[in-house]
Amino acid sequence: MQPPAVGPGRRTAVLTVMCLALAVVVGMLASLLVAAPGMARDLAATESELQWVMNAYGVTFAGLLLAGGALGDRYGRYGVLLTGLAVFGLASGAVLLVDDVALVILLRGAAGVGAALVMPMTLSVITAVYPPESRGRAVGIWSGVSFGSALLAVLLAGGLLEAYSWRSVFAVNAGLAAVALVAAAVLVPPFRAAGAAPLDAVGALLSLTGIGAMVFGIVEGPERGWAHGAVLAGFAVGAAALAAFVRWELRAPYPLLDLRVFRLRGVSAGALVITAETLAMFGFFFLGLQYLQEILGYSPLRAGLALAAMAVGAMVFSPVAPALAKRYGMAVVIGLGMALIAAGLLILVAVVDGSGIRGFLVATAVLGAGVALAATPATEAIVAALPPAKQGVASALNDLTRELGGVLGIAVLGSVFNSAYRSEVGRAAGELPAGVPEDASGTARDSLAGALRVADGVGGARGADFAGAARDAFASGMSGALVGGLAVVALGGGAAVALLRRGV
Repeated sequence: MQPPAVGPGRRTAVLTVMCLALAVVVGMLASLLVAAPGMARDLAATESELQWVMNAYGVTFAGLLLAGGALGDRYGRYGVLLTGLAVFGLASGAVLLVDDVALVILLRGAAGVGAALVMPMTLSVITAVYPPESRGRAVGIWSGVSFGSALLAVLLAGGLLEAYSWRSVFAVNAGLAAVALVAAAVLVPPFRAAGAAPLDAVGALLSLTGIGAMVFGIVEGPERGWAHGAVLAGFAVGAAALAAFVRWELRAPYPLLDLRVFRLRGVSAGALVITAETLAMFGFFFLGLQYLQEILGYSPLRAGLALAAMAVGAMVFSPVAPALAKRYGMAVVIGLGMALIAAGLLILVAVVDGSGIRGFLVATAVLGAGVALAATPATEAIVAALPPAKQGVASALNDLTRELGGVLGIAVLGSVFNSAYRSEVGRAAGELPAGVPEDASGTARDSLAGALRVADGVGGARGADFAGAARDAFASGMSGALVGGLAVVALGGGAAVALLRRGV
């Protein structure tokens, strides 16, 4: 059944609660990026393991988003939303009780399952309770929170880490999930779409397997070697599962995702834009926050404040982006946004050699404005392309492109960085003096934090030289990763604008 009539006051309250729930699940991944250096030290985690702490959450999140949207359409968005918040909160709180990095990774995967139930429900509830004439602005606010909450989570995490350990990040996120759960239970009207199709369990399993296996290959390639059997097997399994997913979805009577929707130019262009910009942004977050803390020596809070201009830019421009798209055309606004993102990345490439923070702040301000102008019209295009009975899946498709972009950003750009960093640090480690422990080279290649520990152990001028070489290797690897992100933004943005201009 459809939701009961909702007055303006309650609509605003529902929008607020949905934005809170959205901020909790999006902010979790971003806040961990600030905590990564502390986790690396306390858990003795390698760079690859750090990527898995992030990506275990992202893989289950992205892999199950479509299933989460379909469950909401089938069984009711109210119940699926509350279940997701409960699973997310419990898994996040359980991290407080474990010390093993493998268990942390496992719990991050469980929290991703909860997030996959929550995120598509937030947008589908908003589109259901808001009438068409005011839906664009509500979606714009949702889109602004989707990006801005990641940056605000960075600030919150930075403040927590000034006084507490990285575990405080998990404690606060579990608490916020509990608040969102109670508020949603009180304010969100229970409803579900009439005549929803059965859940496509096979499609859900194939999408999760394909995404997970491909990310495994991408993340483990620099660590194990690109020709390693496990890495090649990951790519093979991932490719086979994704091919099977496409084949199954085209033939299934009730597909999880009807791939024919990509014939709609709004869906295909919107998906291209969101995937490309989130890939670049989360790759930047993963490396940029380490850069600020390990290279520039910033505290976690100061590192978060260095990104505040992005949050302000995103949250200011997102609500007005739909009006700009309506006045000047979606292709123009999206093209401008993607051009600004590319310009911001180009500025970053020029300043990560240690030239200071001023250029970094300019770059992040440009990035924030670009993301707002590109992503908000893209979100509206995807949601508007599908009928009301499919708003759960429409929302999940929008969310999937975001989360898949985030996972690939950390995995792909993180691997580009990791390959370059390990190569350069390995050469520098070969020049360390005799008497350094045999495993020092491996420790240095695992992460910048490990390299700095080795440098402290060597001491003196040789140790200082090695620390400088490790920082240079980090900056060089980060520059290469940013160039990769810039290429993705340029290609994705160009293809999307061409699609919209052709009107196909």
